[in-house]
Amino acid sequence: MKKGLSKSCYIFFSTLSNPTRLAILELLREEPKNVTQISKDLNQDQSMISHNLNPLVRCGFVFVERRWKEHIYSINEETVEAIFKIIDNHTEKYCPKGRKCLNLGEQKRKTL
Repeated sequence: MKKGLSKSCYIFFSTLSNPTRLAILELLREEPKNVTQISKDLNQDQSMISHNLNPLVRCGFVFVERRWKEHIYSINEETVEAIFKIIDNHTEKYCPKGRKCLNLGEQKRKTL
């Protein structure tokens, strides 16, 4: 691990750095779903979805509720929805040109 980087910061961002996990989170913003539904919606194998749900559950980004024989996954609205709002605000402010981030010079001029 890099010097100056806390373990909690590393785990937080490395958990979110996976595109499949991000897709799962965005999908679960709509409504809670089971693995079969997530797999179908994302067009990926159930084993891949299950593999990527584990760290999301372990880190508290996703909650799981058992209903009979199936597990229903939902996002942690308290934190994950807040993260998505921050992303939306950042994108609107700093990535207005087709969601392409402004270069550093443009960012500096914009903040002056």
